[in-house]
Amino acid sequence: MELAHSLLLNEEALAHITEAKRAVFIFEWLRFLDKVLIAANKVDVKEKQKQLVEQLTGLISSSPGPPTRKLLAKNLAVLYSIGDTFTVFQTLDKCNDIIRSKDDTAAYLPTKLAAVACVGAFYERMGRMLGSSFPETINNLLKALKSSESQGRGEILLSLQKVLGGLGGAAASCHRDIYKNARSLLTDRSMAVRCAVAKCLLELQNEAVFIWTTELENVATLCFKALEGSTYSVRVAVSTLLGTAMATALMPKQATVMRQNVKRATLEEVLELMSTGFLRGGSGFLKSGGEMLKGASVSREVRVGVTQAYVVFVTTLGGQWLERNFAVFLSHLLELVAHPRATQTHVEAVYSRRCVSFALRASLGGLLGEKAQIAAAKEICLAISKQMRAVEAVVNDPSSEGRAGAADVSASQHVMVCALKELGSLVRSLSATASPLIQEPSVGFLETVTSVLLHPSMAARLAAAWCLRCVAVALPYQLTPLLERCAECINNLKNSPEAVSGYSFAMAALLGGVHQCPLGIPHSKGKMVVSIAEDLLRSAAQNSRLSLQRTQAGWLLLGALMTLGPSLVRYHLPKMLLLWRNVFPRSQKELEAEKARGDSFSWQVMLEGRAGALCAMRSFVAHCPELLTEDVIRRLMTPIECAMTMMSHVPAVIKVHGAHLKASAAMVRLRLYDILALLPPKTYEGSFNALLRELVAEFTLTDNSANTTTSLLRSLCHYDDSVLMGSWLQETDHKSIEDQLQPNSASGSGALEHDPSSIYLRIPAVEAVPGPLPLGVSVIDASVALFGVVFPHVSFKHRLQMLDHFAECIKQAKGVRQQAVQLNIFTAVLSALKGLAENKSSLGPEEVRKSALALVMGALDNPNPILRCAAGEALGRMAQVVGEASFIARMAQHSFDKLKSARDVVSRTGHSLALGCLHRYVGGIGSGQHLKTSVSILLALAQDATCHEVQTWALHSLALIVDSSGPMYRGYVEPTLSLVLTLLLTVPPSHTEVHQCLGRCLGALITTVGPELQGNSVSISTIRSSCLVGCAIMQDHSDSLVQAAAISCLQQLHMFAPRHVNLSSLVPCLCVHLCSSHLLLRRAAVACLRQLAQREAAEVCEYAMSLARRAGDSKDSTSINLNITETGLEGVLFGMLDRETDRKLCSDIHDTLGHMLSSLAVGKLPHWLKLCKDVLAATTEVGGTVASVGRRKDEEEDSEKKDEMDDDIMFTSLGQDDKSKPSVAPRWVTRVFAADCLCRIIHLCENADKAHFDLAAARLAKTRNPEGDFLVLHLCDLVRMAFMAATDHSNQLRMAGLQALEDIIKKFAAVPEPEFPGHVILEQYQANVGAALRPAFSPDTPSDITAKACQVCSAWIGSGVVSDLNDLRRVHTLLVSSLDKVQTGKSPSSQLYSESATTMEKLAVLKAWAEVFVVAMNIKKESQSRPARRPQGEEEDEGDEGDVLPPDSLMTLVQPELPSLSRLWLAVLRDYALLTLPAEFSSQLPPEGGAFYTPETIDTARLHYRSSWASVLHAEALWLSSTGFGSAEESAPLTAPANTDDLVKDRLHLLLGISIEFLCFPRAEEPIEDVMSCLHALCTLLDSPSARTHIAEDQLLAVELLNVLHRLLLTRDPPSVQLQVTTVVQKTIWAAQEHLEHVRSSKTGEAGGDEECVSALGEGGETGELVPGKSLVFAAMELLVFILVRHLPHLKAQDTESVRHPPQQLSDHSNRLVAATVTVLAELPSLCSPAGSMTILPTVLFLITGVLRDTAVKTADNSVCAPVSAALQAIKTILSSPLAAKSQPQWSALVRSSLATVLQHSQPDACGAGVDEVSLLTAVTLFLLSASSALVGVSVLQEGCIERFRHGLNSADPWTQARCYQLLLSVFQHSCRSLSTPYIHSLAPLLVEKLKAVEHSPPSTAAELQAVQEGVKVLESLVAMGEEQNRVQLLALLVPTLISYLLDDSTFSTASSSSKGLHESALQSLMHTGPLYPAAFKTVIGAAPELKTRLEAAIRSRQANSKAKTAARQQQPTVQAAPTIKLKTSFF
Repeated sequence: MELAHSLLLNEEALAHITEAKRAVFIFEWLRFLDKVLIAANKVDVKEKQKQLVEQLTGLISSSPGPPTRKLLAKNLAVLYSIGDTFTVFQTLDKCNDIIRSKDDTAAYLPTKLAAVACVGAFYERMGRMLGSSFPETINNLLKALKSSESQGRGEILLSLQKVLGGLGGAAASCHRDIYKNARSLLTDRSMAVRCAVAKCLLELQNEAVFIWTTELENVATLCFKALEGSTYSVRVAVSTLLGTAMATALMPKQATVMRQNVKRATLEEVLELMSTGFLRGGSGFLKSGGEMLKGASVSREVRVGVTQAYVVFVTTLGGQWLERNFAVFLSHLLELVAHPRATQTHVEAVYSRRCVSFALRASLGGLLGEKAQIAAAKEICLAISKQMRAVEAVVNDPSSEGRAGAADVSASQHVMVCALKELGSLVRSLSATASPLIQEPSVGFLETVTSVLLHPSMAARLAAAWCLRCVAVALPYQLTPLLERCAECINNLKNSPEAVSGYSFAMAALLGGVHQCPLGIPHSKGKMVVSIAEDLLRSAAQNSRLSLQRTQAGWLLLGALMTLGPSLVRYHLPKMLLLWRNVFPRSQKELEAEKARGDSFSWQVMLEGRAGALCAMRSFVAHCPELLTEDVIRRLMTPIECAMTMMSHVPAVIKVHGAHLKASAAMVRLRLYDILALLPPKTYEGSFNALLRELVAEFTLTDNSANTTTSLLRSLCHYDDSVLMGSWLQETDHKSIEDQLQPNSASGSGALEHDPSSIYLRIPAVEAVPGPLPLGVSVIDASVALFGVVFPHVSFKHRLQMLDHFAECIKQAKGVRQQAVQLNIFTAVLSALKGLAENKSSLGPEEVRKSALALVMGALDNPNPILRCAAGEALGRMAQVVGEASFIARMAQHSFDKLKSARDVVSRTGHSLALGCLHRYVGGIGSGQHLKTSVSILLALAQDATCHEVQTWALHSLALIVDSSGPMYRGYVEPTLSLVLTLLLTVPPSHTEVHQCLGRCLGALITTVGPELQGNSVSISTIRSSCLVGCAIMQDHSDSLVQAAAISCLQQLHMFAPRHVNLSSLVPCLCVHLCSSHLLLRRAAVACLRQLAQREAAEVCEYAMSLARRAGDSKDSTSINLNITETGLEGVLFGMLDRETDRKLCSDIHDTLGHMLSSLAVGKLPHWLKLCKDVLAATTEVGGTVASVGRRKDEEEDSEKKDEMDDDIMFTSLGQDDKSKPSVAPRWVTRVFAADCLCRIIHLCENADKAHFDLAAARLAKTRNPEGDFLVLHLCDLVRMAFMAATDHSNQLRMAGLQALEDIIKKFAAVPEPEFPGHVILEQYQANVGAALRPAFSPDTPSDITAKACQVCSAWIGSGVVSDLNDLRRVHTLLVSSLDKVQTGKSPSSQLYSESATTMEKLAVLKAWAEVFVVAMNIKKESQSRPARRPQGEEEDEGDEGDVLPPDSLMTLVQPELPSLSRLWLAVLRDYALLTLPAEFSSQLPPEGGAFYTPETIDTARLHYRSSWASVLHAEALWLSSTGFGSAEESAPLTAPANTDDLVKDRLHLLLGISIEFLCFPRAEEPIEDVMSCLHALCTLLDSPSARTHIAEDQLLAVELLNVLHRLLLTRDPPSVQLQVTTVVQKTIWAAQEHLEHVRSSKTGEAGGDEECVSALGEGGETGELVPGKSLVFAAMELLVFILVRHLPHLKAQDTESVRHPPQQLSDHSNRLVAATVTVLAELPSLCSPAGSMTILPTVLFLITGVLRDTAVKTADNSVCAPVSAALQAIKTILSSPLAAKSQPQWSALVRSSLATVLQHSQPDACGAGVDEVSLLTAVTLFLLSASSALVGVSVLQEGCIERFRHGLNSADPWTQARCYQLLLSVFQHSCRSLSTPYIHSLAPLLVEKLKAVEHSPPSTAAELQAVQEGVKVLESLVAMGEEQNRVQLLALLVPTLISYLLDDSTFSTASSSSKGLHESALQSLMHTGPLYPAAFKTVIGAAPELKTRLEAAIRSRQANSKAKTAARQQQPTVQAAPTIKLKTSFF
């Protein structure tokens, strides 16, 4: 392939490769040329042009395939337009000669087609440059057009379209000829030709005025004819032509109007023309879909096509035109559906309604913004009320013309249905933005809709009910009032049948909508519905005129009630069971008796009643599965079994009373099948026989003369098989109307009136309005579905009987009926096989299989493709269910034999699919041995060019095999791939199915090769380039589905080999497809973008922008209709969110934007924030901009033109210019998404750079790099966006806005304002925050928004942003008002939502208060721990510190509410405690509910409590501990227990119980804040003395607490949690200590000082045994050891290990944690008795010394880390404990071994570098000082200690020396002489030696100086300690040393600062020592005269100095001298 990449065709290489590969080689060269020519240097091209032209024209006659000829033509045209054009006419003539040629053979055809393609490309590219040659060319093409076959006709028309496009108006002379020749082809046999003509005429109407003036009617008639018998693609093309022509006729383009004086059509004329197509079709008498309907009915294809044309018409004219002319358009569409010709039969009427609804939805939903939609809704309201007035006039007027009136009424029902359906859709899409529409009294929206509930027709009443459901879902606050209103009307109008029916529909619909309203409805409304329903059922028999309606209404309401779910139904279940039992006869006898009596009306009422009861049961089973206990099912089965028995009697009853009962009977059967399908089959095993008889009779049409077919076959076949099913529909935007054209009965004729119960059921996501199919079809569907459920549970004998019966039924039936029966039977068999597979049960023994196989095999040869598909699917499913290799082999062999011998299309297609399905269901492993044969046969079939149907089926099966075989297929990849390429290059593009299957094959092959595609071997490169070529061919195909396949193949390739997919060409192609009119193509493009954006978002956005730039530069920007502006691809995707309705597509767009956001938002902040801001700030004003555009254009036009054109043309023609701009302001859904994006941007920045949240840093960084950008610089925008969202109409947007506001407050609260120190930047936005929050607290705001706003309030108040009390009060008052609401409680009359919504709101308020109180208490606590401010601060002016809040100002706001708050908080905690009880204790819950929840809403209430209890717990704990457990406030003995002690206990147990229960097992999804709140609460509790005593008294409680905390540490990692846990442990231990002290002191008091007895108190008693599970100490040890080992894993290591680990430098939080742990450890022995403490001390000491060893790291600044100081402190605590006296020998042993351990750790050679020697020495010293008695005389230890000190003194580090001197000093001075003497003897000589040496090496740094000074101190103290007689000797050591440090005058001035310091301190010491021991001092000085002179000199110079200084000081009296040196303080 590399060889093909050259400018000229490499003919040498071409000659060397095989024939098969040549086409691919040439295509690859043309692809390369296509890229290169545009980019190449013109000079190079001109050099080689001659040769290139020869090569390219040579290719024309080499029979190129379709993709090749297309590229060839394009390259030739480009070559001429870049290079010289001398020879272009020669080439053109050559092409024309080929076209004229008389050679009609098939072999010459490709050459002809290539020539035609070249002609088209030349004119398209060069247009008028080719001058006058065009008439000849066009005539030549038109001549050829007459004689050519369909492929040629298609290609010629395509070329003509290009010629017209290139020449524009210049070709006017030929327009008529083209039109005359082309129009007859609009009804061509070949569908591809019809498409081509439509596209050609569309191009023609751009310039040819006559098409949309004089010929307009003819064009319309032609289009109607073209639509007859059309396919989907023809309908799209023709409707585009028709719609555009009509739109142009109404608003011509300016240019054409200028040239000719044109008579413009009026809107009425245009609409009239289109309506003839809708109502009358093409010509008078037409066959319609194979059935001759009475009268000349319109073919459905025409009607659907015209409907699409309406949409094109409006879309072309644009949104503004629609706004201006909506009233006309609406009345026109409604007239269509009111016309008798559109509604000749019921099904036709439904079809017409669906068409009109589609046209309304597509135009209103897509083109109008929200404001305009509201205006349109008002128009629709007017239309409805007008119709309703007319109906009322007829109903109330009993005069003569009854029949005409009745016709009006029946026509009006269809108008009503369309209008109300659209109204409902509008309101639902507007959601809460529709509230102005509903509230505006002049519109009377609700009155209008409810008035239709009294319409005489059921369809209209149901539509009105549906519309009300839409209103309730969009505006949940309307739900309860509407329900009440309907209930009132039912009660008032009990005697009007329409009212009972209409209002019950409305109530049912509203109840069905409740599940979409999260806030629900009050529980009492359920009771109200039950009572109304009961009343209706009870009174049904009283009045025969109403009995039918009342019965239906009663059961409908009960069915709807069930959708409210188990929590409500639970209360009414006994009553329901009773009602159900009473509807049916109790016994067989009653049943028999029933048959004998009653007239036809009473039977009708009875059947309807029973159908209703079964329907309510079904609703119960579907919506309340939790209530289906064994018992309930048993009680349900009684009526159900009775119904089954009754079914067998009904035919006899119908015979007696007439056929009009058939419908009611069918309804009973439908309901029965529906409920049985939901119950477990085991429950009705006994009735299988009778049931199966009914089911089989149902779908084999035994008693049914109509040939009704089921609608389930499509869903039971595989979705991918739709390509084989001919007319089966793919997903398109027109799905809702295209459904009408499907082959099964009544397809797409869904309507509410077919089954009123669907008004309350949940609708599948794909449908906008529920559309149950007509009863006849629904019953068959239900029977088929139930058959599938029951079949797996039936005995083999019965299975065999049924299968045989099926074969018999098929044999009996003939013709059309046979097809119908067969379709139904196959659907049932598929359903049964699917059931077997799901149940993992087998099909049965050999004879059952045989019978089934015979049935299936028979259908594989059926001429109906749908049946063949079903048979293949059934075969695959059978193989899956049987699962035996021999069976599979037999089936495969059978198909192999058939395929080898058969020559007919039917059996070849059927059996090839059978092979594919076998592989699909058995998988690669199961069918591996047949793989080779299957592949070879299918590859052969796929090459059968004579029959494209065979190719399609074979390729489809091949794709299935490739998919299912996986890696086993790897060996067949190359041959399959080369076949796929060959076919792609040769199959005509009009056979789109073949191309689609080729795409599926290619995709499957790419997946099979998989990640290997990244490789570089020759074979892999070949495979990869073949795949890329295949994708390129498909991308260029004209069919959207093929393009979609190409995109998904490229997506697969990109997944496996991202480097080899060229994004620079793929991304622009995807961007173009985003505007495609085909849903599947848009889906594929977005899905691909989603994947690309995951990895390479930046590149994707860049390529998209470059495409936009290219389109802007180039001339032909019109050809690509792109909406990429400066907002880039992201902007386009945001725009798509407003237009698209497809779920999958929207979710992919969300994901794509999400991926782009996460990778690009931080880097391109301004861009993304602007995007979000533009979407959020979009006003819903449409048309504001447009008018100004119009004005500007007016000014630019020069004045003469203005005079020529009349003004209205001027104005209306603007519709055209404005089409390119997206005219719709972002809808609320998109705005919500933008608000979510805003929150995501904030979170992304949080993880990126700290400067995003630091204004000073951000400004600094911005000055360094102006390109960079930071979030904090956009704070103003952030707040503004959050504010806009939070104050919007839409509730969802308000929620998102409040969430964003909360995020902003939390993230920016602490960011300081650099220009005003002491302030934060959020302060300036106080007003915005207040204004955003205020509306959320208005009385009509939904609870969830108020709850969210409370959260934001507490975040704002607690953030500390606001420093002025008055400002704080603004937000504070909002909370106060909510608190009042909580205390008073909402009055039940005004309650709109369910009780759980009230619970949510109240708890949110209390939670917010709790959070504020916690913050207030923290501030107060901090201010108490901080030192008081200096008093003069009060008098200072308010300048710098006046704004700081006094510490308890927040407290002053909270204080007044505290007494009531604390009560409410306690109530919340009590409720929460009860609600968290396990289910088995549910009987203990109070029957009347709790303080804030009602028993009915208990399940939802739990969720609300779960989100708020933690903060409340913390607040309550704080409050209780600050008031001594509320003993102060409980002065009024309301419910006070006998004494406060019990009260304290109750409250404490409540709080502790909740905490322990939660901490036992916090689920992973619980927020960490809850865990923290809980731990804080425990801490707070332990601060309160009364709580401490209670916990300590009940030791098991404390043990449990510690065990739970231990478990928490195991599951939760965050450091904050662990630190908090240690704090709780510490406080628990302190509580226990206090308690022990208390007991000991009281015992001491009693026992009169029996020391032994008292000291034995504490854990461990006499024996010292600690019992796990009961011992607090043991529990604490467990937990503490866990923490230590986790952070210092080396502690576990055995000491015997040879390698010593150097100590670790821990992180900050670990340091704090270990330190806290060690501190607690040291406290533990004090809780034990002496014996007990001896049990734990070894462990404690081992751990403490271990911590010391592992954390004593030497730091640069010589600081001591927290664990080390804690360990030293702990050693001191333990050694100085009173135990030392109690247990002498053991204690000594312990102390000695501990010291030995420390010494061992501090061995100089062992500890290596980095150890903090000082800390270890300190530890040694502590032992010596605190436990001297145990250590005196232990020589080994003594030597070790002396050794360590000696090492310390000899240390090179002056700091270590200094500390060593200090420690020695403390040892030397120890009171126990026997301890200190050996140390003095050993170390004093060394000390003196060290000090002497200083004279020769004076200190150079401050640290060295300090070391010397410390040494001198030790020597001084030794002098002081010495006895009088030795004093002289000692001074003789000290004094000379000191004097040697003195400097003489000459050297003093030049000496270093440390030498001077030494001089000073030595002099001071001497002057201090002299007077102390005058005699001895004299002796020493006297002995050495030079000492004396040095000393005197120093003293003299000092005095002189001081004099000079005093003189100086008198001149500058203010300066104070600071002391020259400060020494670090000692550790002790």
